[in-house]
Amino acid sequence: MAEISIKGARRTEFGKGASRRARRDGFIPAVIYGHGEKPQHVALPSRELGVALKTSNVLIDVVLDDHTELTLPKSVSRDPLTGLLEHIDLVIVRRGERVIVSVPVHTEGKYDQDGILEHTNNSIEVETDVTNIPAFLMLSMEGMVAGESKTASEVVLPEGVKLISDPKMTVVHLSVKSAEVEEVAVVAAPAEGDAASAAAPAEGDAAAAAAPAGGDDKKDKKK
Repeated sequence: MAEISIKGARRTEFGKGASRRARRDGFIPAVIYGHGEKPQHVALPSRELGVALKTSNVLIDVVLDDHTELTLPKSVSRDPLTGLLEHIDLVIVRRGERVIVSVPVHTEGKYDQDGILEHTNNSIEVETDVTNIPAFLMLSMEGMVAGESKTASEVVLPEGVKLISDPKMTVVHLSVKSAEVEEVAVVAAPAEGDAASAAAPAEGDAAAAAAPAGGDDKKDKKK
């Protein structure tokens, strides 16, 4: 469990303008609350805070002039375009107490490569001692075949860590690849003999069509 100390400063100015000035000067506006305490508005150095937040569920000792608060990140706001930190909420915790947190799940093991792996839920909720929060949890996919799923109940939990998420919640699923069948359109062609018949009329029909009957000519001359 990572624990980092960061020196903070009390904020006396509030509003969007004050927050922009603080970020321009290299500080991130923050609020510390919890345990029945009055919310404390502070500013934390952006570089140190950014490094600390690279670790999931990191404990942050906020060092103020008169005392130090042990906190856990609760809500982090970032600029949707740049991804830069804009604001953070920190909840006060006490050593020895248990907390409910969301912990990332990592996977390991060989599985059926003919399937498509889907990470349905990348983290699960657990209850644990605040000073013993795991950085991540492991889930084995060894021997998984296409069509199978792994649930939260199959995630390996360290001693003292209790599962809070629904045990039946799907964490990963190995989908079956859909077979793509290409349909080829076949144009029916007439048989060779039929084609010849269709191309030319019968010999007698052709002669009849080419000239009138000879008997009819003789009748016309007699008239």
